[in-house]
Amino acid sequence: MSMLDKLKGLIKGHPDQARQGVEKAGDAFDTKTQNKYQSQVDAVQRKMNEQIDADRPPTDEQR
Repeated sequence: MSMLDKLKGLIKGHPDQARQGVEKAGDAFDTKTQNKYQSQVDAVQRKMNEQIDADRPPTDEQR
């Protein structure tokens, strides 16, 4: 089992906590780099959140 598969398994069923972790990690990286790479970090955060949402089963509202 690859590391990516393990991460997907941990995230599955906990998308809100995963999203919070992505935001917190991005904010920490921005702080460390004094926002030098803020636009790139924001782009990665958006992509990761999209991926988290893609793995989420559709709700009644989305059907």
